[in-house]
Amino acid sequence: MRFDLSENQTAIVDSVSRVCANFSDDYWTDCDQTPKFPHEFYEAMAAGGWLGITMPEDVGGAGLGVTEAALMMHTVTSSGGGYSAASALHINMFGPHAIVVHGSDEQKQRWLRPLVAGKQKACFGVTEPDAGLDTTNISTFAQKAPGGYRVSGRKMWTSTGQEADKILLLARTSPKENRERATDGLSIFYTDLDRSKVEVRRIAKLGRNAVDSNAVFIDDLFVPEEDLVGEEGKGFHYILDSLNPERILVAIEAIGLARDALRRAADYARDRKVFGRAIGQNQGIQHPLAERWIQIEAAYWQALRAAWLYDNGRPCGAEANAAKFLGGRAAFETATQAILTHGGMGYAREYQVERLFRESILPRIAPVTEQLILSFIAEKALGLPKSY
Repeated sequence: MRFDLSENQTAIVDSVSRVCANFSDDYWTDCDQTPKFPHEFYEAMAAGGWLGITMPEDVGGAGLGVTEAALMMHTVTSSGGGYSAASALHINMFGPHAIVVHGSDEQKQRWLRPLVAGKQKACFGVTEPDAGLDTTNISTFAQKAPGGYRVSGRKMWTSTGQEADKILLLARTSPKENRERATDGLSIFYTDLDRSKVEVRRIAKLGRNAVDSNAVFIDDLFVPEEDLVGEEGKGFHYILDSLNPERILVAIEAIGLARDALRRAADYARDRKVFGRAIGQNQGIQHPLAERWIQIEAAYWQALRAAWLYDNGRPCGAEANAAKFLGGRAAFETATQAILTHGGMGYAREYQVERLFRESILPRIAPVTEQLILSFIAEKALGLPKSY
């Protein structure tokens, strides 16, 4: 059993750190406050080949595992960019996985190469306003038509929709009443985001403002037959291929944000003098920060264990969900403590912890709530009856 990084993994962390070092706190403040997508950061990561870290080598990717992707994303968020940086890249890490596993060779070449090269951006259209986490009850419908499908419906919280060229879209291809099981009759498409048929309306939100979230209105969008991923009606099962990697990456990104918040709090506690001594000398400051370090380390190793299980073909649903739960809590509680450590200056943009605090609530509620995680673990790890 090893607890250190391999030479290759260490090289990934070092290389990504060097890219991130070129983007200052002022850069991320500007992206957050304008708001604007961090194009320069995205392009720098694309130039380094990092957008395709988990993609197959035959489409220009590195062919590495979720563990390496997790280490990369942990480095990104712990380097100051927080979720504004992570979310600019995140869709490339987990979104196209259904294409990797179930797409044809032609589809992989046509779709994944531009993503890996940074020449196209994608968004992920799954969540709906009237379905939320109850994915089997989505109502966006793809009606069979000559040469393809005509799609109408609504999606919610679609990230990067303002920037995207393509949309990975989950839609119903047979009516709900015709299904034998709740998971039947859903299909996945990867197609052009035709803005003459799709309205993408930005949602004003609390944090992570550099990366847009949107309400999406689809009105008779034509999707060519060749843009169907895999078999019609099996989309829900294809989406499941992305869930555990997504949980792991969200967890490790949250943990990276927590590390950055803790570093800033500890630096301030060492430098800030009150009553003739550094505030970090006071146990009232020390102990909460020390607890946050313990919390972060526990979450970090849980996330890496889940990634290792996934990469080695082992069941990891409970571990991935536990990592997401712990990571979200670590981010929120550490960012909160960073604000409190800074006192009044924690409320000022200059010290950045208010930005991290606003972003830290995100991994507690998305892409799955803490309550559903606990219900899942109660059922799968403890053998208790299904509650939802």
